[in-house]
Amino acid sequence: RMMRVEGRYDTALTMFDDVIYNQREILGTALFVGVTTWTAVSSLYYLVERRSTDMIYCGAGYCPDIDTGLCNIDYWGFTNCTAAGCPPTDDDPEPCYNLYRSIPSASYYSLLNLFGEFPLIDQHSLGGKVVGTFVSIIAVAIFAIPTSIIGNGFEDIIYKRHEENLAAGNINDAPQHDSDLTLGFLATETTVRGRWFNFLHARSSSGSVLFDIFINILILGTVLSFMVDTISNLPGGVYMLLDIFEFLAVIVFTAEYLSRLWSSKEDPKYAGRFGYLKYMMTFQSIVDLLTVIPYWLEVAFTGRIVTPTGDTSTVSILVKSLRLLRLLRFERYTHAFTTFDDVISENIDILAVTGFSAVILWIFFAAILYFSERDNPDEEMAENYKTIPDAMWMTLLNLTGESPLAMYSTYGKIITGILGLAATGLFGIPIGVLGAGFETLVEERTEETPDEEEEEAENINPDFDFEIESYKFVNGIGSTAAKWFEISIFILIAVSVTVGIIQTVEGLEDAFGYIEWFAVIVFTIEYVIRFVGVPADPLFDDKGNWLVCRLRFLVSFYSIIDLLAIVPFYIAAAAPDSWVNDYDEMFRILRLLRLVKLDKYIPSITLIDDVIRLKRESLKIAGYAAITLWVIFAGLLYLTENKDYSNEIDNVPFEPTYSCDSDCTMSDRFQNFFDSMFYTGVHLTGDYPITTYTWPARFVNFFMVIAAVGVVSIPSGLLANGFMEIVASKSKMRKGELTAGMIAGDDWYEARLRGLKNVDPPPSRFGPTMDKWQIAVNEFLNGKEDGTWSTFATTARVFIFTVIILNVVAVLVESIPEVDSYVGNEKGNFFDNFEVFSVTIFAIEYILRLFCAPKNKEALYSSFIYATTFFGIVDFLSTAPWFVQQAVTALGWVDANSDAAMIFRIFRIFRMLQLEDFITAFSKLDNVFRASKDVMKATGLLALIIWVGCGALFYLFEENNPNFRTCDPSVPEETCYSFESTAECDMEFPGLCSQDAFTSVPNALYYTAVFLGGEWGVIDFTWPGRFVCLFLCVAGIAMYAIPIGILFDSFGVVLGIGEDEDEES
Repeated sequence: RMMRVEGRYDTALTMFDDVIYNQREILGTALFVGVTTWTAVSSLYYLVERRSTDMIYCGAGYCPDIDTGLCNIDYWGFTNCTAAGCPPTDDDPEPCYNLYRSIPSASYYSLLNLFGEFPLIDQHSLGGKVVGTFVSIIAVAIFAIPTSIIGNGFEDIIYKRHEENLAAGNINDAPQHDSDLTLGFLATETTVRGRWFNFLHARSSSGSVLFDIFINILILGTVLSFMVDTISNLPGGVYMLLDIFEFLAVIVFTAEYLSRLWSSKEDPKYAGRFGYLKYMMTFQSIVDLLTVIPYWLEVAFTGRIVTPTGDTSTVSILVKSLRLLRLLRFERYTHAFTTFDDVISENIDILAVTGFSAVILWIFFAAILYFSERDNPDEEMAENYKTIPDAMWMTLLNLTGESPLAMYSTYGKIITGILGLAATGLFGIPIGVLGAGFETLVEERTEETPDEEEEEAENINPDFDFEIESYKFVNGIGSTAAKWFEISIFILIAVSVTVGIIQTVEGLEDAFGYIEWFAVIVFTIEYVIRFVGVPADPLFDDKGNWLVCRLRFLVSFYSIIDLLAIVPFYIAAAAPDSWVNDYDEMFRILRLLRLVKLDKYIPSITLIDDVIRLKRESLKIAGYAAITLWVIFAGLLYLTENKDYSNEIDNVPFEPTYSCDSDCTMSDRFQNFFDSMFYTGVHLTGDYPITTYTWPARFVNFFMVIAAVGVVSIPSGLLANGFMEIVASKSKMRKGELTAGMIAGDDWYEARLRGLKNVDPPPSRFGPTMDKWQIAVNEFLNGKEDGTWSTFATTARVFIFTVIILNVVAVLVESIPEVDSYVGNEKGNFFDNFEVFSVTIFAIEYILRLFCAPKNKEALYSSFIYATTFFGIVDFLSTAPWFVQQAVTALGWVDANSDAAMIFRIFRIFRMLQLEDFITAFSKLDNVFRASKDVMKATGLLALIIWVGCGALFYLFEENNPNFRTCDPSVPEETCYSFESTAECDMEFPGLCSQDAFTSVPNALYYTAVFLGGEWGVIDFTWPGRFVCLFLCVAGIAMYAIPIGILFDSFGVVLGIGEDEDEES
């Protein structure tokens, strides 16, 4: 019935066909990219997880929590958990099953991963974590292309209609926000009220400015006092001091409010009969009043001003939390929030269209999921969909791109898949409009004035020949030897960092030690040469004073990084079996700083200060808005969850942050305001690793999703945009350098292909008969020169297309245990015969393409060029694995029915890439990289440093976090969590204690890769780990995403999906 509004107030739903029509030329390509990526990832997950007992799920309601390690998975993929206490029955022959038992079943969980969601993050095997890391870093961005096209298509149509309404005069594009006071007004100094007006409102004297600063400091002090007051178990005297401070502060705020109210009559705006009332209705006056009235009401009702212990009653916490509203007083300086009505006014038609459509989608899908999941045998799933309001909460998260639950019914999987593929793009538009509109207004109202860069001296100091040669050599200038030395340093950095990561794995602590020795010696030599060449370095040149310039070098950023990368090794070598052993892990992690050495050659980290200076004005306003929203919503979540004893959570025994080893609830997560700030910070990135909230907290989260997420992301977006601007401005790549007819990413192949535009193929050395046959085969396989196809060639083309599709379907169907066991593995079974048939067809096609390549302009008239291009390699790989499999099985190296042989069978799925002959997409990947290589160097290095650096920090801080520790039931919980490290627990109880996450740097890199995609699969960190998490939330995720975003944009430009509209500064 809500859809009856369609055509009256809302037209968004009828836009869908317009979007499809307008994007028809590129949707086919984008969908091919998405489906191919999805199928390939599903196949890889199936390959590595189909035998994993950790992925066994018992969906039958009668099965208790069982140890899936006792289950057995047979050859066909059927799971038997009789030994674990869940035997099959006549009604349910397989009550437990592997979630990746077939490619179709793996496809749903792969789809969630490609949405950026990892609900099974801690259950993956080593192979699954490798695949998951690849998905997080690369595949997610590729898969996002079709969804983004649909979302962008809606935005384009909506904004077009918005512009039409503007042109017709239906919308006011320049809303004016009235000031609370008459701008520039000064009252007469002859009256006391006039002097007070000038002092408080006009701030016309230095004394009034100082008073304003005092009030601002007092505001920050009261906000901080509320945060500290929420910490339990502080000495009683601390609570008394906080209450006294609040009492004195409220007296000051009350006196200030009354004085402002009294003196406001001087302003002509409030000079009338109801002037006082009119002033009281202003935004700032309401904020001032709300921060003092509740306090005095509480004092009036309780008669208490000071309490010897912290008052944890709900009313008291509510009154105290209202102090946070005082942060809004800073609005008079930034005008950040008062721009929201401007944003809404400017985009009212867009918000009306998309907002109502989003509500329809929300309610519609919530109702469907309610019916499909309310009787789900999984208790957790049924509990979350027991009513439509409950379903609306989970559907809200689904529509924002979240998938906190995964064990849906078959219908539920289809519905949530549709949600992620299409509905998410439309639902996110109104949220994006608010955020983008706010950002646009902020940037328009602040003039960015980047600091002028100091020009580096171009000439090397000519007075020191030896220093000059050292400087040139170490920086790869001049000789071939210098360039190779620089390249070798690059390689050695990569190798030594990889070794450092591997050595954090248990049992491999001393692996590849000789490489570390060699690397340290080379890096030491490099440092000495660099130190010798300092006087010739323009960065440190001090007019010939060799001592001063070397001292400047020693304390420079690069020198410190170099020393931290080598000195710990010498300390460890000089003092073996000493205090150094206690800090062995820290010393190993310091080796990873060698990555930062690359910043010398590809500036990235050192550009961050330039970025902050470039965006400093916008960052001030957006940062204030983001911090204020963060603090206020953290207070609201603390208020609603501090006493939530009903929603149970897993044990969180880490002390002193949680200190709960049994019967834990949400109140253990939200013990104080600082805990709430951490979880709120994660939610404001759009991620919800926690969903078991009370209804009041769900309402708070609803407003976070609708309004705050878009605004809070602006500072990180400004940093990312500023970084791209700085890097692009320093890049030598410019559009003007492209020659006529070229597009972004073109290289030698495109240049030579254009050169053959009017050139006939060379004659064959075997005579005209061979020419005739080659031309005929070429026209048969690739069409005629004018783009037409003969009937026979068209039929053959359709046949090849059909065989490719059937091959993909065959791989998918064969992976289903029921089908595979029915067909059997006897020689000459259906799948084997079909494979022989397919290989024969593809092999003949490959040979014919090699044969006719001398007459194929796309192959540059060369069989070798065809064989080494994307198309030739794909055609070769479509048959080669089958021949390799036949060879290794005939030689007895691999059993035809073994898991090793399965790799060859699954490899057939990549025959999907042969469809590239029909839809151009992946063959342009090399063009994509070339189109973005200059900016990719700096941003890619920055992303790598963030990934490896944060992964190493998570490993250091979380490797022994008992929140991620699991012990056998025979080990008492309190004993399991009492050990300082998991290793100590395992020594006491051999084989019974294990750490689930952050067990090594490679393991931490897997989790960090997922985190950097915006998915916090685990969340209960130690406080140091929380700070790393918040860094990623504030800046790390945005900066890490820059290279992926650049690739996405370049992919669109190369394929013609979008135009490169970047303008030169």
